[in-house]
Amino acid sequence: MSILLAAAAAASLLLTPADQKRVADQAAALIEQRYVEPEIGKSTARALRSARWQEQSEGNAFASRLTQLLRDASKDGHLAVEFSETPIKAEGGEANFATRELERWYGAHLNHGVEKIERLDGNIMLIDLRVFPPPAMAGEVIAAAMTLVAQGEALIIDLRQNGGGMETANLVLSYLLPPGTPLNAVYDRPSNRTTPSTTAAWLPGRRFDAGKPIYVLTSKRTFSAAEAVAYDLQANKRATIVGEVSGGGANPFEYRRIDDHFALSLPEQRSVNPVTGTNWQNVGVKPDIPVRADTALEKALELARAEIRGRSAAGSDPQSLP
Repeated sequence: MSILLAAAAAASLLLTPADQKRVADQAAALIEQRYVEPEIGKSTARALRSARWQEQSEGNAFASRLTQLLRDASKDGHLAVEFSETPIKAEGGEANFATRELERWYGAHLNHGVEKIERLDGNIMLIDLRVFPPPAMAGEVIAAAMTLVAQGEALIIDLRQNGGGMETANLVLSYLLPPGTPLNAVYDRPSNRTTPSTTAAWLPGRRFDAGKPIYVLTSKRTFSAAEAVAYDLQANKRATIVGEVSGGGANPFEYRRIDDHFALSLPEQRSVNPVTGTNWQNVGVKPDIPVRADTALEKALELARAEIRGRSAAGSDPQSLP
């Protein structure tokens, strides 16, 4: 492409104030119709419609500004606007855009988000999970990882840098809770339906033994599906949460096309825990042992070693600790 053609293409992506208002108004209509909390949807839509757009803006910069406005108005970290240079077609484009975004997001994480598995002193297993991809993408890796950590006398799950993901979170929970345990249900506003979820009846590999302790590390960056794992384990009294209050994102989203170059990450659903009857939206998962995120692993190891010693004194036979 010549320099002149490249410059012309770049210029064509600039949005006038009228363009920006049009995109904002269309996003407002979608939010008002579909956002999971109707009153918040209405107030957020009002904030969009009252915004003033006075200068030209490049697409990504405008999407970032619009996202910040949405999050300031709604307090929902899942609500966002994405810019796409590739046109999002009216027919089928929405699904293609969602696929590209998910591939981009999950493709940025090696080993499908399994950052590290480590056997620590005392046969304490540590697994560091950075994202939860779709099961079709990561199911085999998760099954292998969870089978490996099942050999430990205690398990530490590090979610301090995990920003969320998809149903693989429930797959992980299936290795940690009894078969058929109720998990977070999902209420969908557009259909007005609630879909329940449970742990799997059968899994490849080994479940983590119910008598062994689990510790989950959290930080302010722990978000969305990562919070669901911590919340479900805490609600079922299966794990001790160690670290900081998490980010507070309990509303699953769908990508909705705004126009040829913009899509909305729109929370149309709400998580509902069967034990608590509520979720962690805007409040986060509150740790059982609150400590700074950078000291959470040290604290969890201290707790795990004490628990193993207590079980050993009571007559079980874990490997000796230093």
